[in-house]
Amino acid sequence: MNIPIENLLRNELSQQDTRRSFLRKGGASIGAVALAALLDPSSISAQDKKVEVDDWKGVVNPLHFKRKAKRIIHLYMAGGPSHLETFDYKPKLGEMHGKPMPQSYTKGQPIAQLQGKKLNCLGPQHPFKKFGKSGQSICEIFPHIGSVADELCIVRSLRTKAINHDPAHTFMNTGSVIPGRPSMGSWLLYGLGADTDELPGFVVMTSSGGGQDQPIAARQWHSGFLPSRFQGVQFNSKGDPVHYVKNPAGVSRETQGDLLNTINGLNNLLGKRQNDPEIATRIAQYEMAFKMQASVPDLVDVSKEPKHIFELYGAKPGDGSFASNCLVARRLAERGVRFIQLYHRGWDHHGDVFGNIPKKAKQIDQPVAALIGDLRQRGLLDKTLIVVGTEFGRTPMLQGKSNSGQNKNVGRDHHKEAFSVMLAGGGVKRGISYGKTDEFGYQAIENPVHMHDLNATILHLLGLNHEKLTFKYKGLDFRLTTVSGEVMKRVIS
Repeated sequence: MNIPIENLLRNELSQQDTRRSFLRKGGASIGAVALAALLDPSSISAQDKKVEVDDWKGVVNPLHFKRKAKRIIHLYMAGGPSHLETFDYKPKLGEMHGKPMPQSYTKGQPIAQLQGKKLNCLGPQHPFKKFGKSGQSICEIFPHIGSVADELCIVRSLRTKAINHDPAHTFMNTGSVIPGRPSMGSWLLYGLGADTDELPGFVVMTSSGGGQDQPIAARQWHSGFLPSRFQGVQFNSKGDPVHYVKNPAGVSRETQGDLLNTINGLNNLLGKRQNDPEIATRIAQYEMAFKMQASVPDLVDVSKEPKHIFELYGAKPGDGSFASNCLVARRLAERGVRFIQLYHRGWDHHGDVFGNIPKKAKQIDQPVAALIGDLRQRGLLDKTLIVVGTEFGRTPMLQGKSNSGQNKNVGRDHHKEAFSVMLAGGGVKRGISYGKTDEFGYQAIENPVHMHDLNATILHLLGLNHEKLTFKYKGLDFRLTTVSGEVMKRVIS
């Protein structure tokens, strides 16, 4: 059945019929057409074999501003770590431990699981100290992060809109509590394009351990109403980094390439007739998948990394830990990936905040500091913005039984009025703190930072004006920061 595809399609295509009409009237199926091409790949002309996909360089060209960062590594502590045991020391809260929380702070305020209950203060469960020449105040259970304190910009006055995990994740990632909007990584790919054509421009990895793991939905890295070519690609932390990255037995790379050419040739024929961006996306994704079969195994093969690098990160190859993911994140950054997002779950400490926070600190303290130091010594930190953040903070009020001193039964509830985020590299000032909360850590009172302000600042550092990076959908011009957001100019170097 060696039938040239041109002979099968020429008459119907010239009549501008629909594909369904062509298949019905022509007495042929797409399967028959594909089979003909598979039996004789040369039946598709060289012109048809050519993948007609634009090399996406971003919709913003030239950039709105001179960029200070080329890429982002977003270390997302999923679950809401307590700012009161990490970066926001409150001695007054310690003095009030076990005593009623002043009603002037909480009256009329929405509180998650503590609503309508007796509210007593829970003092800081671990001591703080000042680190570095900058004197950054950081909890003592993070000595490695303390060792790079002079590289850090700690924002202590962040606020958010949602008080429960899933909508708070959605708001952090997309700028809206309404599911279905594009994630930040997707906005960046849409605006800037990718710096590599061998790997996805937006990669996500997850890890967990040491606490209650709240689920992370894949829509957190979805492209929403943007074309699907801009959505994030999840890499597995264990086993094959991407499902089906290896060819099945008996299928060579050459055979796979012939199949790809045939499929994309068919998609090209359809694309010439229909103005559907998803057809171009389909072609581009097939091409990317083919390239990833060669590039991804090399990327995640860390066996050639020297021993001192594993010791630096505290990582073991292939163990699926946050430390291993941080090492892979550095390798992704070296290879030009635009947005790298590492979710580390297990921070939802409604109980035993005293015992659980040190466990989580041990998992991230050394890898975060190692990533910053590793990027710096490789000359990558200045152009890489590291964001260590979460979806919300925790209450100064205890949750659970109230006893004096440190109590393993008590934790902290969700809190949206104040929490911290840590920035490093990529155009932010080094060794500074920005913003302030009240003496209980309940409310941001100095330079309060809304989530839209943080996102506007991140876009600015990459050369994008958050008000101009828009996409028209259903007659409206949407943007990551919706209708608000101010750049934190005082944190920019």
